[in-house]
Amino acid sequence: MILRRLSRAFVLGLSALALGSAPSTGALAAPATTVRATAEADAAHQVLVLLRLPPDHYRPGGAYADSYGEGAGMAARRRVAQRIAADHGLKVVTNWPIPLVGVDCFVMTVPDGQSPEQVALALARDPDVAGAEPMHVYRAQASSQGSGQGPGKALVAGRGPARDPIAGETMHNDPLYLAQPAAREWRLAELHTVATGRGVKVAVIDSMVDASQPDLAGQIQTRQDFVLDRPGAAEQHGTGVAGIIAAVADNHVGIAGVAPQARLMALRACWQEGTSGAVCDTLSLAKALYFAIGHNAQVINLSLSGPNDPLLGRLIDMALARGTVVVGALDPKTADGGFPASHAGVVAVTDDPACTLPGVLVAPGREAPTTQPGGRFAFVSGSSYAAAHVSGLFALMRQRNGKAATPVSLVTLRPGGGAIDSCASLMRGAACPRSGGTSTFARE
Repeated sequence: MILRRLSRAFVLGLSALALGSAPSTGALAAPATTVRATAEADAAHQVLVLLRLPPDHYRPGGAYADSYGEGAGMAARRRVAQRIAADHGLKVVTNWPIPLVGVDCFVMTVPDGQSPEQVALALARDPDVAGAEPMHVYRAQASSQGSGQGPGKALVAGRGPARDPIAGETMHNDPLYLAQPAAREWRLAELHTVATGRGVKVAVIDSMVDASQPDLAGQIQTRQDFVLDRPGAAEQHGTGVAGIIAAVADNHVGIAGVAPQARLMALRACWQEGTSGAVCDTLSLAKALYFAIGHNAQVINLSLSGPNDPLLGRLIDMALARGTVVVGALDPKTADGGFPASHAGVVAVTDDPACTLPGVLVAPGREAPTTQPGGRFAFVSGSSYAAAHVSGLFALMRQRNGKAATPVSLVTLRPGGGAIDSCASLMRGAACPRSGGTSTFARE
């Protein structure tokens, strides 16, 4: 506990130092009230209308919707969409063909005074409509987040403690490793003597990840932005989730990721809200999921929650059918844990050890140091970060055990609850690695 407190003081000093840069003047600012009002106002006045596409000739890994964007078929669907909009007093905003699930998604604006839910029900009765639903809003499941600033002795990168003199455990040389809950609860450095997630592709569908963060250098294989009308800059929640999953280990900087040799797909589908969270909508999430599936993500991390959504559910089912692990963050404020955590086949994760929902995994997610924009580090809490831990663990399992690591039933729990036994989950009956040294592994 003393070491954890000291490490917390160290992270505050290191964050102010910003790895040699000038101290930050404050947390990354965002007009939270305005962003929230805008996002909810947009969603409250929009519906998604799905029209059928011709037989799919989608090519995995290719640019999605290439052959569906123009031509006679597209023109015909636009005419149908305009007719539907006129019949119901709506306005067509944009459309996005989704050949993987056989629909063209048209976004339409609902006039003031009408309920998108009721409009969607009316639209679904049209014989030309394959489906209709309101635009939904989703929120990151972060309960708190430090600014990465505060009092405390500045810790120069590379000068932190590399070994716990009391426990004598295998350690990483990252200065904040001792403060990581996974260092103790999961004996993370020992797991890394067996697997590091080498080459496993993990899609982080979240707010924008800071690719210049020193502890994420070289970890991001792909970056895409699917958020319309909200220009992107490095954002806190996505950067924090990415660091927990795949921060570089043994580089004398910051923390060690759960899967430090995984390769991240940083897919921006959310935008910053305040200092601790992010908000997304159905369309941005659908585009990011579609990209992740088409580019063969092996693990998809969704540290967010919101209403059940048929379109997103179809895409998640498609990912699961291809053997992709989909991890969702539990919303403690909803009876079923919220979507996508409640969706069949999704690995639902919480940071609350008292959670009694069946099938929900409990993982480290409280007071965890992680990466932040601008070279900073901060302590974070919430199911968002517990889900990130589990996504990292599945990357380790996928490297060691191949596709057989996919089912959540292969995660071994400790007796008496949903807390994960990380070593037993990874080793699958083999002996756990022994402690007593410095963890080292060859980096690519």
